[in-house]
Amino acid sequence: MNDQTLVDIVKDLTSISGISGHESAAVERAATYFGKYCDKMKLDRFGNLVAMKKADRVDENRIIIALVAHIDEIGALVTSVEKGGFLRFTPVGGIDPRVLPGQAVVVHGKDNYDGVIGATAPHLLTDQESKKTVPIEKLFIDTGYSFDFVNAHIKVGDPVSLGRKTCYMEEGHMITGKALDNRAGVASLILCAAELGGLHHQADVCFIASLQEEVGLRGAITAAYGLNPDLAVAVDVTHGDVAGVDEKYTFKPGQGPVIAVGPNFHPVLSEELQHIAGEYNLSRQLEAIPGNSHTDAWAIQVSREGTPTGLVSIPLRYMHSTVEMVAVSDLISTGRLLAWLISGMNSSFIGRLKGC
Repeated sequence: MNDQTLVDIVKDLTSISGISGHESAAVERAATYFGKYCDKMKLDRFGNLVAMKKADRVDENRIIIALVAHIDEIGALVTSVEKGGFLRFTPVGGIDPRVLPGQAVVVHGKDNYDGVIGATAPHLLTDQESKKTVPIEKLFIDTGYSFDFVNAHIKVGDPVSLGRKTCYMEEGHMITGKALDNRAGVASLILCAAELGGLHHQADVCFIASLQEEVGLRGAITAAYGLNPDLAVAVDVTHGDVAGVDEKYTFKPGQGPVIAVGPNFHPVLSEELQHIAGEYNLSRQLEAIPGNSHTDAWAIQVSREGTPTGLVSIPLRYMHSTVEMVAVSDLISTGRLLAWLISGMNSSFIGRLKGC
């Protein structure tokens, strides 16, 4: 898979709406890509996409590896239709109210309706109000339609997605847009599946596009319980460097995937990921997480009687906005790192995990 193909996949995946609880269209689109490289696919009872690539050779014990990236994105739900056809809304996931005024949105009612998030014009605010972030409950969506039209076509509970086209910034080899948290991770899993086509592996690999991570890691909980893998690696995003933010809290896009270490992650697996990155001359960064990683890895680790779990993150700027930004090279390195991990996996390594 060349760089441009991967960019096109990311653009396609992020063009589909899939806020938490309404991910079916995004899952369907992801399935078209995994289907090119995997042997079988299914939706589990929760709705997670599980795409399996079977081992091409098996040692004495069959191994199952789960690679998990959540496919849901932040968004909103309509809470009321008000006079004039204006829509009030409530967030789904961690929307930052500072970036909402003036944003384009799509309201998914009987059809898809473009809208904008409006707020009181600055000229009409008091001095005190102008110095504060407008709370979400005072914001509204304006579709331009009349009250009668809106009331007939949009109802309370309809999902709202952020509206923005993903762009490839060719000079810097960066991608920017909405829902890169975590369609970038899903794209890396698709690349991993493609890379495995040219490698031998003794493990059955299950690529999981999990649901509802942004509202409580729910898809990872159910998928890990149902699959009960021998080990798992979650792929998500972490904070990329931003002007004015202390470097100790961020990671540099373009400098490789971020391998997590800490109690949420099996130490042998974290060390193996670092070893493989070094062996294949892949740039990599390290993140020490002393507690809850707030990723699918947190849920997977304690599934059933416990699952040895790792976390690989892609540095992302401007998280939970419509201008999230990642480096294409980090997606490529993440996919290849996971493919090489899988190609070297065997029963002996699984034994080391159990013995730690």
